[in-house]
Amino acid sequence: MYERKDHISWDEYFMGVAMLSAMRSKDPNTQVGACIVSENNRILSMGYNGLPNGLPDGEFPWNRDGEDNKYFYTTHSELNAILNYRGGSLEGSKLYVTLFPCNECAKAVIQAGIKTVIYADDKYADTPAIRASKRMLARAGVAYIPYEKSGRELTLLV
Repeated sequence: MYERKDHISWDEYFMGVAMLSAMRSKDPNTQVGACIVSENNRILSMGYNGLPNGLPDGEFPWNRDGEDNKYFYTTHSELNAILNYRGGSLEGSKLYVTLFPCNECAKAVIQAGIKTVIYADDKYADTPAIRASKRMLARAGVAYIPYEKSGRELTLLV
């Protein structure tokens, strides 16, 4: 019996879904995606950074600075994925995210019962928000693990 040997791993699959989700973001500067997965490798929810449902993207600012900026209006991918879930409890689940969660998202991850965070990028590691995030996640028993790239190129034909 022939078994295909070059299939992608679960980590590649779920991080790929998170990366694809990030591509839905309208933010011109930062696109972040998230995918929440059950203990038996079933996708429970996805999210990306953007405005709440029903708010028109063109009517709100996307700039980072100034008195009226995107941070007042946008929701991060992790929180969107948590809020998008309609199936009950996320207890024991795993979160794949393209950027390490900020302190606000870490609170939501902990409250939701997510037990593992797999992240692709930690470019803000030296900021107070990420240091606080890591402190809270560690104290709450949430494992955070850097995504290990396989090195192979995956192509989607759409």
